[in-house]
Amino acid sequence: MTLSGTMRPMDSSCLRTTSAVPSRALSSCHGLHPRLAIASSSRSSNSTRRVTSMAGHGKFFVGGNWKCNGDKHGVKKLIDDLNAADVPEDIDIIVAPTFIHLEQVQGALKKPYQLGAQNCWVGKGGAFTGEISAEQLHDIGVPWVIVGHSERRLFMDETNDFVGHKAAYALSQDLSVIACIGETLHERQAGQLEEVLTKQLTAIGDNIADWDNVVIAYEPVWAIGTGKVATPEQAQDVHKFIRTWFTDKVGTEVAEAMRIIYGGSVNDQNAGELARKEDLDGFLVGGASLKGKTFAKICTSGAKTAAKVLA
Repeated sequence: MTLSGTMRPMDSSCLRTTSAVPSRALSSCHGLHPRLAIASSSRSSNSTRRVTSMAGHGKFFVGGNWKCNGDKHGVKKLIDDLNAADVPEDIDIIVAPTFIHLEQVQGALKKPYQLGAQNCWVGKGGAFTGEISAEQLHDIGVPWVIVGHSERRLFMDETNDFVGHKAAYALSQDLSVIACIGETLHERQAGQLEEVLTKQLTAIGDNIADWDNVVIAYEPVWAIGTGKVATPEQAQDVHKFIRTWFTDKVGTEVAEAMRIIYGGSVNDQNAGELARKEDLDGFLVGGASLKGKTFAKICTSGAKTAAKVLA
């Protein structure tokens, strides 16, 4: 098998005492169900990300989201290809296999690759059949988790509030977060792009105060898995808007440090051109991350292009 706008202050009691389920019936505490209790703790001071500056926005970052793909044989082949590849060691490279393959990948994948999970539950574990908690991921040594991917927003009915609380809880359990945002084609064509992204960012910002361990992944939904890709100019315009949101709502220091990565049919042919743009700090790669040699080329070409632009 081949692996083929204005931010409102957060009610802190809400985060400490409630959780969320993706349902239209949610009504209280920013749409959260009052019966699902979670316990959130503040981020420890010694977990701040150490950043090696490239574009002034931190290390170049490439994430590979394997989605619901792979069997043991195919995963082994992919790991072997990644381990054999010559990739830069001065960038962050994260791969996110399925939950059942985390241990296999963790035991075989070499540095500089890091491990990520594709999702986690919104609060403390318990009677939530089929879910994986942030504590469990931390317990087995998984440092990264993806939250808010458009496929979960669409198919699992995850709301902006749900994603915001999930990001906050993952951070409270010492996970680093790749938070996904993005608009549909209908929303873009209707002129709602900025409104949609503002709501998504605000829902996250309402729930967290420390952005040090967050990477924002902008993924235009219409470009995910379709073969369509935003032009470099389109991507830059949106990334600039996102960075401006951080400047206005959070602060200049956070805006300058925030890594904003692009996802949406990224491949080894367009990665270099996309990486030339000032506010693109890396990629979240889907289908192309299932091909080890291709993924390695994306990591290398993107990082080298970004470095040359800044030289």
